[in-house]
Amino acid sequence: MIPVRVVVAALVTGLALLGGGLAAAGPAAAHSAPVASVPEDGATVDTGPARVSVTFNEALQPNFPSLTVVGPDGNLWSKGQPEVDGKTVSVEVGALGPVGEYTIAFRVTSADGHPVRGSRTFTLSTAGNGTPGPRPEAAGNSDTGADGGVPLWVFIVGAVVLFGGGLAFALFAGRGRDKR
Repeated sequence: MIPVRVVVAALVTGLALLGGGLAAAGPAAAHSAPVASVPEDGATVDTGPARVSVTFNEALQPNFPSLTVVGPDGNLWSKGQPEVDGKTVSVEVGALGPVGEYTIAFRVTSADGHPVRGSRTFTLSTAGNGTPGPRPEAAGNSDTGADGGVPLWVFIVGAVVLFGGGLAFALFAGRGRDKR
């Protein structure tokens, strides 16, 4: 029979290791987050900028960025391919069209390799004379604004299961053996 104090000591040690591991993994689980945009999120502008941009809290990987501007008419108003420069992703816009809310949708790869998606909006108060592009679906763009990352609870459940299995093995592995 295993003494109670050995079981309690094993549980306390295991919980301390699990807590320390989760505390250390917290900062590593963070991804890039948008900190600014041009135009600013929620801003009202008289004329659209030549380029829209979203700036993040850390450098981005230049691989496969997506940045679109969709107008109140449901058409694309961004032109060309987005460009990543350090912490900022931008795309050319040119003259805008109808008055209303425009959505800047982005999908970038953070420095830690995780995809980050989201959107920001601005309102055009004076109609422009720009020519829209196709609808986003026709252009093959389906950004939805979802994060796409793995939730933290998956890692916590995995750690608890692994710890519990290891503890059970350590406590009960020798019980069935014949002692000589």
